[in-house]
Amino acid sequence: MILSLINFAGSLCFLLYGMKLMSDGIQKSAGQKLQAALAFMTGNRFVGLLTGCVLTMIIQSSGATTVMLVSFVNAGLVTVTQAIGVIFGANIGTTVTGWIVALGSSFEIKDYAIPIFGLGYLLYILKRFKSKEGFWLAIMGFGLLFFGLGGLSDFFAEPKIKSLVISFIDLVNGFGVISYAIGLFIGVILTALIHSSSAMSAIVIGMAVAMSKEGNASLEELNEFWRFGAVMIIGSSVGSTVDAILAAIGANANAKRTAAVHVLFNVATVFIALIFFNPFIRFVEFVSPGHNIVFRIAMLNTAFKVMGTIIFIPFVNQIAKFVSILIKDDKIPEGTVYKLEFNERMAIESPEGCVFRAQSEVKLFSDKVAEMFDVLQTGFAKFDSEFVTGGYEEIVKTEDYCDQMNEQLTQYLVRCTHLHLSDEAKDNAALMMQLIAEMEAMADGCLNIAYQLKKAIEKEMKFNKEDFDRLLPYFELARQLMFFIYKNVSKIQRLTPEQFQFASELEQQIDDERIALRKLARSRLEGGSDVRSELLYMDIIRQIEKIGDRCFDAAGDLR
Repeated sequence: MILSLINFAGSLCFLLYGMKLMSDGIQKSAGQKLQAALAFMTGNRFVGLLTGCVLTMIIQSSGATTVMLVSFVNAGLVTVTQAIGVIFGANIGTTVTGWIVALGSSFEIKDYAIPIFGLGYLLYILKRFKSKEGFWLAIMGFGLLFFGLGGLSDFFAEPKIKSLVISFIDLVNGFGVISYAIGLFIGVILTALIHSSSAMSAIVIGMAVAMSKEGNASLEELNEFWRFGAVMIIGSSVGSTVDAILAAIGANANAKRTAAVHVLFNVATVFIALIFFNPFIRFVEFVSPGHNIVFRIAMLNTAFKVMGTIIFIPFVNQIAKFVSILIKDDKIPEGTVYKLEFNERMAIESPEGCVFRAQSEVKLFSDKVAEMFDVLQTGFAKFDSEFVTGGYEEIVKTEDYCDQMNEQLTQYLVRCTHLHLSDEAKDNAALMMQLIAEMEAMADGCLNIAYQLKKAIEKEMKFNKEDFDRLLPYFELARQLMFFIYKNVSKIQRLTPEQFQFASELEQQIDDERIALRKLARSRLEGGSDVRSELLYMDIIRQIEKIGDRCFDAAGDLR
């Protein structure tokens, strides 16, 4: 018996690791395209539903999908309303594992495990195919999945184990309605412990495969197991919410609301299924092929998730409002304190998603620098005390926020580089570290210019109107270059040769104008102009030119 339990534990580990390897391999093979799909293909509830369903079917993990989703809501890439459709879709997509197991029950699935794993490993170690190593990892994971399923089936087919399972079900069924509560409890707890409703459904189907083999169990025993197994599958839906709950710890209010939607939706569908349990069971028996309980369980899992989606999809907006009332807004004022926590759950479920998460923060960083440019340009145009009392303080606060972003984003990206990432994600992480360093320097430059402008206004310095008016187009050149870079930084998008040439020409115009303006300032000094005003004028020119240099450096990083 001890050896059998060890074999069961080993088979379960093969199953879980196989699913993890499949998920990681597919995510690594696809790079960050899957995360981009999740972030941007949520235009309405039905598109979100399809996105969540397909993405979960591909990566074989509703946990990974919901963890990414919670993180993206936390980053502001997806709204709570958009996330609801994705949650519904992920619940449906996760049932595909049960169908794989059910379809594999018609042959000895374990016999194919070693050849599949061997093929994947062989292709993985061949260097000429290294660019597709994620795909080969996924094939290896598929082989391990088959191996684990075969082991579970063998375990439950053992006479002693089969006898224990049947005896346990007979005992539990003697409690009447309480037996449903016991089955539900087992489904919830086991799924929460193994962090996978797909694995839980595979275990139940594996038990069904073993018991449905000829001579292993009577028709009455199979029917008893079918109903008890159905309750465990329904309970697994609640246990699967543990990943979303863990991902929301320490996140903002919207991320917590997303996790709450996942929990409430799954609990509500379980409640409805239990109320209408007998009609629901009869419906599944009606639509299932033959009297095969293996396919019945797979069908029940899918029908249960689809039923819940059909019931609640019309009420997406109402659900979003309800969780907004349930979970209050964050108390910390936005824009004063920056906080970026490394999501350990996401690092496990979707390491590529961590890099994509950082990408949204880099966009926010570039937004802040762009805001500083706008405030400065207004200050130069008006040149009055309004900038001293308002604009300058705003720039000081924004620059402090940028300092916080620089420090925390750098730490975050360093941690990302230690994850198991695709080459594309590694390159993006390295690129983002370079870009945030350049943007932080731009923010410092904006603050320096703002200080000089504030000093000039406070001391009522007089500038030649014609020369000061010429300073505005010079600043506009730097602003044009900055916004050109900003547009590509926000997407972490490489510059084409033509785009880089455009950036080079703008940077050259800034250099040429700097030289011309400095010559004017020197000639005015020699002509007896106010020394303080001219030196300040030259310093502003130098600071603007430095920002242009930083923008061009960023263009070089993006090249």
